[in-house]
Amino acid sequence: MSKILIRGAKILGGEPQDVLIDGETIERVGTDIEAGDATVVEAAGQILLPGLVDLHTHLREPGREDSETVLTGTKAAARGGFTAVHAMANTFPVADTAGVVEQVWRLGKESGYCDVQPIGAVTVGLEGKQLAELGAMHDSAAGVKVFSDDGKCVDDAVIMRRALEYVKAFDGVVAQHAQEPRLTEGAQMNEGVVSAELGLGGWPAVAEESIIARDVLLAAHVDSRVHICHLSTAGSVEIVRWAKSKGWNVTAEVTPHHLLLTDELVRSYNPVYKVNPPLRTEADVMALREALADGTIDCVATDHAPHPHEDKDCEWAAAAMGMVGLETALSVVQQTMVDTGLIDWAGVAERMSFRPAAIGRLDGHGRPVSAGEPANLTLVDPAYRGLVDPAGFASRSRNTPYEGRELPGRVTHTFLRGRATVVDGKLA
Repeated sequence: MSKILIRGAKILGGEPQDVLIDGETIERVGTDIEAGDATVVEAAGQILLPGLVDLHTHLREPGREDSETVLTGTKAAARGGFTAVHAMANTFPVADTAGVVEQVWRLGKESGYCDVQPIGAVTVGLEGKQLAELGAMHDSAAGVKVFSDDGKCVDDAVIMRRALEYVKAFDGVVAQHAQEPRLTEGAQMNEGVVSAELGLGGWPAVAEESIIARDVLLAAHVDSRVHICHLSTAGSVEIVRWAKSKGWNVTAEVTPHHLLLTDELVRSYNPVYKVNPPLRTEADVMALREALADGTIDCVATDHAPHPHEDKDCEWAAAAMGMVGLETALSVVQQTMVDTGLIDWAGVAERMSFRPAAIGRLDGHGRPVSAGEPANLTLVDPAYRGLVDPAGFASRSRNTPYEGRELPGRVTHTFLRGRATVVDGKLA
């Protein structure tokens, strides 16, 4: 591998500096570094971040390759500035055994566009009845540390307690999709004024909040780690804030779409806005932004949920829930959090690289941009403005809620252990 010199980039938004990459490692950081025989990347005005890490990605393989594969999903991730993604377990077959998580892990190795860390299912078949092979998945080549039945809630308190107790043995974490199933039967959107006016079944905030309240208490009781997936309500924020004030081992994520979009968009009946948890109110959106800024919410996670055209191009009630998000996540965070002055670019690095890597116990990612560290890096042009065109996505699916919307910022380069996966905004 040749040397690469990134010239004049603002590391975490600071003063312009040069970064020399040699092989898989950052060799030097400073000013006026001689290029020598290195390939030069002119980065004046651009922000240099550690490679982004996503704790919540649906790559769909094995079983739903019509919507995404590990290859297309990791291409989308690289385009979005990610050097590592955690692949959710709701595949076909479910990733509830060592064999399936190892298959996903190997597919990630073969794709080469970013690292893929499989997430193991908490229960067999995501059915919530019997614990899956948590220890075997951890001991496998995939080295699973995060377990989730995402897409479904582990609603049985005894099963949840047992899972939290089990993962303590290897410093694992249970990531909960907080949705009380009985309270959300037939739910189509957020329960509130808009659902009442449209006559659509409501998904009440308390269905999320009641599970979070139970699980932070369980985590405290057994002294284990719980992570709350895609937190979406102001009430959930308050519960997590309270749990953290107690010193309990609770972390939480928010999706980009819950930082920007509200349930008012459902008035269009466009299924592209149908997602789980649903888009909430403007008050919820503002509470989530504030919580992400003050550290109550630890990180941003995409919940990238690709679906084929026929699963979204249909009437609202029949449509699948979910949105693609890998290729737009950083732009949405820039618009909602950076351009509004809530956080700076160092804060973006904390919430999209350092914290998710720490929660997932992911080695080699979420590291400082300094000499001797792995060269997992993302270059962003924050001055760029452009309309979102899903036809240009690397993802196999096109179900983005941002089509035709102007978003700021563009990932120009992504480096995975010193190798460029994206150059000038295009896949290498």
